Amino acid sequence: MSRPRLVGAEKSAPSLAPDLLVRMHDLMVKARVLEERLIQMYKQGDGYFWIGGPGEEAFNVPLGLLIKKGQGPAFDYLHFHYRQSATFLAMGEEPIGALRQMKNTATDPYSGGRNFAGHFSKRAWNLAPVTSPIEVQYAMAPGTAMAQKRHGGDGISIVTGGDAGTAEGDFASCLVWSSRPGNELPVLMIVTHNKWGISTASDTQQGPKNIADRATAFGIRNKTIEGNDPVVAYQELQEAMDYVRKERKPFLLEARVSRLFGHSSASGANMVEGELDCISAFEEKLEASGILTRSQMDEVRERYTAEMSAMAKQVREEPQPKPEDIWNHIFFEGK
Repeated sequence: MSRPRLVGAEKSAPSLAPDLLVRMHDLMVKARVLEERLIQMYKQGDGYFWIGGPGEEAFNVPLGLLIKKGQGPAFDYLHFHYRQSATFLAMGEEPIGALRQMKNTATDPYSGGRNFAGHFSKRAWNLAPVTSPIEVQYAMAPGTAMAQKRHGGDGISIVTGGDAGTAEGDFASCLVWSSRPGNELPVLMIVTHNKWGISTASDTQQGPKNIADRATAFGIRNKTIEGNDPVVAYQELQEAMDYVRKERKPFLLEARVSRLFGHSSASGANMVEGELDCISAFEEKLEASGILTRSQMDEVRERYTAEMSAMAKQVREEPQPKPEDIWNHIFFEGK
């Protein structure tokens, strides 16, 4: 699939503060090692299904760093999909929760061991439960954005999804309800475009050159960027968020990213040849700029590999949910 010229694709040298670049690298590696551990757990029989976002760290980490985290309409409402682990870690979440959800332990903080990997939720951070149905989150985001518009302040609703899911009606509903003249809503719509819908190439399914172009007809400001560059991602996300916060109007941001391990364990969860690895590309720039040495970057990976291994051993010894607990955490709880 040919790629259009993207915003930021020509940038090569890191242009953010060195300490921020080091922090982003640390979080990107942490997120990658977590996903690799989850895949290993699945292949070893310590989980039933894996789906995640290795290859999207360069975009998802900056997103997590820029979110206004908290509870209630004064803070950002988050409507994520199941490739958002790097964002969650960048917000400050501990990785052991993801390992517990993979193992389906009773200690799983997001679903008590009752849901798939990558299906996070956290009320304290306005993170709505991630669901398996494709792209339903796009229809939910205008609801929280309406509450935020009435509340005032600069909290926004952020919704993420993949390129294939934009063919669903929920995505169109988000475009419509976010852009009604005189009733525009503070919604940041994000599409991480990895060129695939499970096993179907996206360029055989959609007519627009860029998915972001679809927002133009609704009068929604939009942009397509190179999501494999964390510096570009950070700068473009910051600009888009500032616009939505100040203008209280929607913005559609499309980020071109890689899909390094296929769609999910349903397609094998094996490394895909020919995909750009955003971490390797970023490390080349960090080393060339003298910000980090090769040995320092290797130490980061080794440290997180050891930490994730220890956590996985701990999780294997934790209890599974009890049959009678199946009625917990549902609308009609305990009945």
